[in-house]
Amino acid sequence: MILILLPVFFLTMLLYLKVADRYNIIDKPNERSSHTEIVIRGGGIIFLLASITALLITPQLWLAASALIIIGIISFLDDIYTLSNKLRILIHLVAVSLIFYYLNIFKQFPVYLIIVFYILVIGTINAYNFMDGINGITGIYSMVVLGGLQYINLRQVKFIDPNMIWLPMLACLVFLYFNFRKKAKCFAGDVGSITIAFWIAILLLQLMLITQNFIYILFLAVYGIDSILTIVHRLLLKQNIFKAHRLHFYQLLVNEYKLSHLLVATIYAALQLCIIILIITNPHQVLADIAISCVPLIFIYTLCKPVLMQLRTK
Repeated sequence: MILILLPVFFLTMLLYLKVADRYNIIDKPNERSSHTEIVIRGGGIIFLLASITALLITPQLWLAASALIIIGIISFLDDIYTLSNKLRILIHLVAVSLIFYYLNIFKQFPVYLIIVFYILVIGTINAYNFMDGINGITGIYSMVVLGGLQYINLRQVKFIDPNMIWLPMLACLVFLYFNFRKKAKCFAGDVGSITIAFWIAILLLQLMLITQNFIYILFLAVYGIDSILTIVHRLLLKQNIFKAHRLHFYQLLVNEYKLSHLLVATIYAALQLCIIILIITNPHQVLADIAISCVPLIFIYTLCKPVLMQLRTK
């Protein structure tokens, strides 16, 4: 039944592209960009549409869907008008608080852990946003993560209505049609990267709370390691970590090593898929899963990045 929405989502994207072109909702390349041409911004509005659809077809999950809609709307407005950081953070905190209420986190955990959860969720959202810098990466990476979550939901532990995973997967599929190209028709914008990041964070939190197994955080291991180690690298360089940059490992592969956007995006998704398969098949081998998943990625990052940085200075 959910496939009936495919043409609706597709036609909505076509309509948005026309409207965005008419009203000049575009992304201009700058010194921090990994693209060289003007491209329509905000194609990730498809994830906001998916959130609204979730509210309509899964009304029992209205609180989670409402939080997604709230964060999607503020992100879309930020794509168009560039809102103040204080306003964005305030709305993010409201949306995250709604999810914590939905998941009953306020009653299950002490205050200090709740603060940790706030930091982790908001950190995940922002890291996901920073990783959205090349064609295809947000869509294909999200599709892999969502696919793994749906497999667990249908085959191992049912932790949420399946439509709450099918809908963002459908949105990813439509978005990829326009974005997974050498010359993308549109970029996700904040409305895309932040909304899908928040959606995935909700699903992972629900799964981890139900199973009492936090190994599922490794469903974001590839993005996480690139983001965390890049923050460490920038701190060592005494840079402002909140400003845009081109020092992520994937950015260096594209901008300095000259690999194609789609190849790098596919490599990241493939690596994450391998980790997800490992977690699904060995969910209780926590230390082994962490070692097998993270150590090779950390080794590759620390070994190869100095080489890429040398290319950057030439």
